[in-house]
Amino acid sequence: MCLNAVSKSQMPPCAENEKPLLLVIAHSGRMLAVAARKAGFRVLVIDVYADLDTCAAAVAVTRVSSLVVADIQPAVDGFIAQYGVGQVVYGSGFEYHPESLVYLARHLTIIGNQPATFARLLDKPDFFAALGRLAIAHLETRFVAPETHGDWLVKPLHGQGGVGVCRYHAGMQTQGVYWQHYRTGQLHSVLFLAAAGQAHIIGFNRQWSMAVGQQAFMFAGICNASGLADVHQHTVLAWLEQLVAEFGLVGINSMDFIVDDQQLWLLEINPRPSASMQLYDANLWVRHCSAVQGELRACPPAPGVSAMQIVYAPKDLTIPAHFVWPDGCQDLPTAGTQCLAGQPLCSIMAHGPQARGVYNALLTTQRQLLRRLLKDAPSPIPLT
Repeated sequence: MCLNAVSKSQMPPCAENEKPLLLVIAHSGRMLAVAARKAGFRVLVIDVYADLDTCAAAVAVTRVSSLVVADIQPAVDGFIAQYGVGQVVYGSGFEYHPESLVYLARHLTIIGNQPATFARLLDKPDFFAALGRLAIAHLETRFVAPETHGDWLVKPLHGQGGVGVCRYHAGMQTQGVYWQHYRTGQLHSVLFLAAAGQAHIIGFNRQWSMAVGQQAFMFAGICNASGLADVHQHTVLAWLEQLVAEFGLVGINSMDFIVDDQQLWLLEINPRPSASMQLYDANLWVRHCSAVQGELRACPPAPGVSAMQIVYAPKDLTIPAHFVWPDGCQDLPTAGTQCLAGQPLCSIMAHGPQARGVYNALLTTQRQLLRRLLKDAPSPIPLT
């Protein structure tokens, strides 16, 4: 199992040792580790899972319980001391711990948006005030409870992936949240590069969510066949050109928005590489690095259709020894890992020429996975 610091069993050859080192740190570091390795980096990873495929892509992995400074500091210091790593890229999870980015910036060169940029985008009052100044359409947003309990969502001030988002009703505990008018519609995102005040769109995506336990709006999947009309694509590009200049964004970022009755509303910006990055095979890590240094490098259109979906555990279970994962599964937990009902089990990917076939492939893989896993899972021990 990839617990604590886990190194490859054999030392890499000299040519491998000459490749540049990079530290990846995220809630789950697999996507960034794989991308950086493909681009010719030797990768060190700090995350909370240490999945099998993360370990396979990295020189060494350290598993931590969270991304708070106290948890990551020994791991960061250890990698600096042992490997002399000087560069770091961060992924998901720092929305809850922005202070940890400040710590990283003191010890390493961040390849991406700096902590001040990240913190400003987390400052929801400032963010939505900026949207108002720029005349960018967004849903009505309040920072005190609305007088009526109609169609409002409650959202955490610091959150990601839909965790903690719910319908507002009287009597709710509402500390550390804001309120946003609820609208039906299709959720989309755009993956883009930013450099020197300019934006370049990598691709538009369609997203979907699902109810998981008590969480009503959990991120469930994303596909790069967005079906977004050209007029809406032009609107989004115009928004990005304003926002990149306003916030000084660099590198790969994503922006979420909703389309309803031919209207668009901006929801949020994720100032880091997002899950949609894995839908595009255009050596995005190299383009990310170039954009951070001020150079925009155009991306070729993505061939075919790609989609990714999260599979949540349907019940409490333990990953059996020697479990055979179906093709298309990734973010694979090690044997013996306990997954509680509602927790992410793994993710699955599918590719194909058309969206319908890709969606069917996702469904087939998910059914195959759960059929194997639930059959192989040990029976619960009866209470005595």
